[in-house]
Amino acid sequence: MNLSAILIVTTPERVEACIAMLDSLPGVSVHHSDPVSARIMAIQEAETIAAEVEGLKRIKALDDIVMAEMIYHYFEEDAQLEAEMPAGLETFEGLKEVPRFMKIPEE
Repeated sequence: MNLSAILIVTTPERVEACIAMLDSLPGVSVHHSDPVSARIMAIQEAETIAAEVEGLKRIKALDDIVMAEMIYHYFEEDAQLEAEMPAGLETFEGLKEVPRFMKIPEE
């Protein structure tokens, strides 16, 4: 599962319409909006990182969206992502694995 927080900017007169459009998208839910600044905070849930990126592109392409950017991203272990890691990445600064303090504890 992949979760991303997306900051969306529209125009003040289109905030409510954009919220309705966003809430109608699969995996997207609006959690906060400010009509004065025309900013909207949405959370998107997707199965893969590729689907997450496609969802962000879909949001950016909506009418009345001035800007949409992912500001936070969380993902669980993703076998496809691991298989697509560029060769040599494991040697970045001499690290051969993720340091223990950076790993999410297993439940």
